[in-house]
Amino acid sequence: MTTRTIPMTDQLHEYLLSSSIRESDLLRRLREETAKDELSRMQISPEQGQFMSFLLRMMGARQALEIGVFTGYSSICIAEALGPRGHLLACDIDEKYTAVARRYWKEAGIESRIDLKIGPALETLTNLRNDVNAREAIDFIFIDADKENLPDYYELSMQLIRPGGIIAVDNVLWGGRVADSSVVDPETQAIRRLNERMKTDDRIFMSLVPIGDGLGLALKK
Repeated sequence: MTTRTIPMTDQLHEYLLSSSIRESDLLRRLREETAKDELSRMQISPEQGQFMSFLLRMMGARQALEIGVFTGYSSICIAEALGPRGHLLACDIDEKYTAVARRYWKEAGIESRIDLKIGPALETLTNLRNDVNAREAIDFIFIDADKENLPDYYELSMQLIRPGGIIAVDNVLWGGRVADSSVVDPETQAIRRLNERMKTDDRIFMSLVPIGDGLGLALKK
């Protein structure tokens, strides 16, 4: 028995992967292709993708929103978990990386479940918020985009997520920089503000899960 989260050494991490990860060949190939890119750090870990898929299946989610697509690893995890009747609205601003995502979505046979919206996510979310049919209609929202806008993404998502739905925010531990008071760049400060907002937000039940680079979970009451 332990009173705190066990440190994840390289050896223990390898054991975690070997003993629990059920990564498909397609996801593995996508991960390996993305690893060759200079921005590969933006991709979620396989254990995080599997964990989010678990959450989606557990809650029976059918409608999802993703803010930040990159090369599509998380999109595949989400869309596959939604099932053939599910729908994912995926938001990004980069045609280059989402072209990779589209290629793998097609190979996975899930492209019909995903609507890719290229453009500033704040505009997309605001337009959705202004649509009365979209308010409180989404089961699951994954936020993994530019950090300075995180507080705004979160507030708009709170208006779109249904009661009982989950908002998941990536990178909330930010490589440990959030705990270093000497780090005061705008991105780190924005993540700290979001973490504090989630901790004190009485509209949600919350948990910060130390998986990947930290995953903040908000369950709307």
